[in-house]
Order: sequence, then structure tokens, then C-alpha cells
Amino acid sequence: MTARILVVDDIPANVKLLEARLLAEYFDVLTADDGYKALAICENTHLDLILLDIMMPGIDGFEVCERLKANPKTAHIPVVMVTALDQPSDRVRGLKAGADDFLTKPVNDVQLISRVRSLVRLKALSDELRIRADTAHSLVMEDILKGVDGRDDIGQVLLVDGRASSQERIIKALKPVCNVVAMSDPQAAIFEAAENSFDLVIVNANFDDYDPLRLCSQLRSLERTRFLPILLAAESGADDMIVRALDLGVNDYIVRPIDPNELLARTLTQIKRKRYNDRLRMSVKQTIELAVTDALTGLNNRRYLDNHLKILFARAAARSRPLSICLIDIDRFKSVNDTYGHDAGDEVLREFATRIRSTVRGADLACRYGGEEFVVVMPDTDSAAVAVAERLRAIIEKTPFPLKNAGTAINLTASFGLSCSTGDADTPEQLLKQADQALYKAKAEGRNRVVANAA
Repeated sequence: MTARILVVDDIPANVKLLEARLLAEYFDVLTADDGYKALAICENTHLDLILLDIMMPGIDGFEVCERLKANPKTAHIPVVMVTALDQPSDRVRGLKAGADDFLTKPVNDVQLISRVRSLVRLKALSDELRIRADTAHSLVMEDILKGVDGRDDIGQVLLVDGRASSQERIIKALKPVCNVVAMSDPQAAIFEAAENSFDLVIVNANFDDYDPLRLCSQLRSLERTRFLPILLAAESGADDMIVRALDLGVNDYIVRPIDPNELLARTLTQIKRKRYNDRLRMSVKQTIELAVTDALTGLNNRRYLDNHLKILFARAAARSRPLSICLIDIDRFKSVNDTYGHDAGDEVLREFATRIRSTVRGADLACRYGGEEFVVVMPDTDSAAVAVAERLRAIIEKTPFPLKNAGTAINLTASFGLSCSTGDADTPEQLLKQADQALYKAKAEGRNRVVANAA
């Protein structure tokens, strides 16, 4: 996977070294020698990752990172701080500034490339979600961006650790911000992670007779835990394990002995990122629902009908089962709008949809076809469709439609046209056309009636 990476360092030799390493892996590399130039590039250029030095003239890396993360336009770009500072307090400060990772000079080549690839994959996933979510209403996106922090709510963490003593230390470190469920049995932990809602899994690689990477792999392969962040605690110098873990999809690692402040900062970073992506996925789901749902009535819309009817028709044909379509039109609906206004017309349409839902089965597909026309698709139904239509026709005729704004109620009727796949329809379009012809006949014969298959 290729990506565009910005290297920010005021020492040319450091820039050239990182640039050469990244170019060898076929990454596209841009460079900047101070924080202001870096911010300008980030503002105007699409980037997938930033390698950011801390000690620079003008503004240091901490401030650059804080500005990037405070700007919605650049907040999603992963930032890896690369510096000669090696104090735990510096790592914690960098993570609190919003950095996604922290590497100490001299940078280990294998860890550098593994970190870069891991974060680039994560960025690609977030970008895809963001692109889809952009089709949602702007208020939805604003709500998402407001909720990216995730630091106010108590995090739910699953700790998988083979030793009681280290469990106690980790629980104590995370107690201010997280509820921690600690387990020493990796196989039981897999079921726990799948059955309950967690924001993060911490896997401590201190088992005597179990490979912790197998647990990480299983968590990534299960549908319910595929997007659950994993933080690996590994022994200092266990580079091969760390690299393999990142390639398996582990999100982050921390080396033992564990610094409590760094553990806290990395935990909060992973929880923040998970909640951000969860909200994006929810926005995508809502956007899809909006695309196939009629906003006024809550029924599926014609776009959904056009696609799903093909599936239902093909399934009925493959199983040699009947499929019926009922096309419904509210009689003289224009007079409602003309007499009481379009708000009253909307009230009627919503109530009409409610009555349809109360009549049809859960397996039936009810849609607003357009204007005052509705469609009900009934799988595994032939002649019984007439009885369903007659029942709905009677409900509409007998019960007046309340108009709250007008302070009155009006009587309405509807006409119904039915067709069934047991006839001569070879395609879903023909079946729908036959229902339309039956509806036309119902209208021509005086309305407020059900006509079956006038083809």
C-alpha cells in the first residue's frame, strides 16, 4: 500500500535519512524544515501520514501537532513524532498533544516501516468512512467532529494478562479513566470480547505457554471484534513480535516495564480513535437508510423498491413460489391539498403509511411509490393478496383521517391494483406494469375497489 508522507525536521541529514528509507518502500515523500511550512503543506495537500520532529525553531512539534489535531481539515491525519527525546514524560506529552505514535532516534528501520504501514492502513479505513459519511447531512458531520475526543466517558477495557501482579498494576494505572475487566485465559477472553462492548483490548505478552499473537489474530478475524483496537504490551527488544503484531492488525504497542502515564495516554488515544470511527460507521448506516427511506412516511422509497423487487422476483422464481404486488392510490388526493393545504396532505400520507404497516406482514415490503401511490410486495402470496387488499381498503374507508392542524377529520378511499407472478409476467417490471393496469381499471370503474391482474 503506497501513501503520501510528510517528513518534518530542521536537520537536513535526518530528513534525507527518513526520506531514503520511505522511498525505498515506494512511499511518496514530501519534506518541510520547520513547523510553519509543515502546517502550510498540511492545509493544502492531501497527506496520509506525518513524521514530525519535536525540537525545531519557531514552533516545536508539540504545538504543530496540537494545531493539526484542532483543525477539522487535518485532524484525521496520523502524526508520528520522531525525536531524540527519550523521557517517558516527553512521550506522554506527545500523545496528549494528539500524536498517534512516538518513535525515538535513532529510529529502528523495521519498526518505522511497520508503524507507517499500520497507520496508513488505519487512515485508509477512516478515509473511506469519512467519504461515505460526507453524503450525510452537514449537521451529522458536525456532531461527529464534536465527538471525536472520547475522553469524557469512562472507557471499557478488556485486559488479557497471564500474571495477577501485572494485572493489578495496569488496572491501577487505568482506573481514573477506564473500567477494566481482567482475564488470564486468552480463549475465554475471545468470547468475552465478542459478547460484550469494549473500547480496547490490552494483550500483555507475558504468557508462559501461549502465543499472544494468536489471540490478536483471532480478535481480528471475528466479525464482532474486527474493529476493536488492540494494544500489545511487549518486552523491550521484542522487535520481531512487535512487527508481526502490527502486520496482523494490532493498533499500538507499549514496551515493558510499562510507564503508567504512557499507558494511560496510549489507551485514551485508542479509545478516542475507536469512538470516532464508530460514529463514522453509524453515520454511514444512517446515510444508507436515508437513501432508501421515504422521509415523510418512513416507508421504503422507490429506489429501494426498484432494486429489492428484482431480488424478490428472482427468489420467487427460483423457489417456484408466488409473488404478488399491490399498487395503491389514494382517491382524489389532490382535493385534500387544494382544500386544506399541503401540510394536511402530508398528515394524510403519514397516516396512510401507518395503516399500511398495520395491515401487511413483516415479510411484506411496503414502499411509497411516489406522490399518493404506494406499493406492497407480498412474497409467497397469490389469491390471498386480494383479501389483504380488501382489508386495507375497508380500514381506509371506515376510519376518518384526522387533520390536527385543521382541527377536523376527513373521509378518504383508495383504489387497489393487484398482479401475481403466477401469471404471464416474465420480469419484475412486467409484474409491476400489470399491477398498474389493474389500478387504472379500478380507477376507471369508480374507485374505492380492488382489481386483480387486469393484464
